[in-house]
Amino acid sequence: MSNYSKVNLLKVENSSRNEGVEARFARKYLESQDLGVSLFRYAPSYKSETAHSHKVQEEAYFVAEGSGNILLDDEVVQLELWDVVRVAPEVVRAFEAGPEGLTIIAIGGPKPVDGDGVKQDPQWPTH
Repeated sequence: MSNYSKVNLLKVENSSRNEGVEARFARKYLESQDLGVSLFRYAPSYKSETAHSHKVQEEAYFVAEGSGNILLDDEVVQLELWDVVRVAPEVVRAFEAGPEGLTIIAIGGPKPVDGDGVKQDPQWPTH
């Protein structure tokens, strides 16, 4: 393995199966065991119908474009350009894009070989 690796997130295949969401995962292209970097783009006003938590992996989310909200367990936190949110593994999280959409760079720590994501239904508060 080399001393460094480089990947363009826009050239990594889109792994999302959801219309209105783009998901590009670079961990394997970076040949990294301890660091994951992913790109998520949400269409304007898109609201996640799924949420997830982790068993061991801590993550941070960086807002690269747009604005929106992140659901953290039962709390909705507003996101603006340049915000960074660190999320503990056990916290259930989901995203909602603002009117101009939302682009997030996700950075994750080490994850088990078999993965550790736990899918859940988001519990968005009713307005």
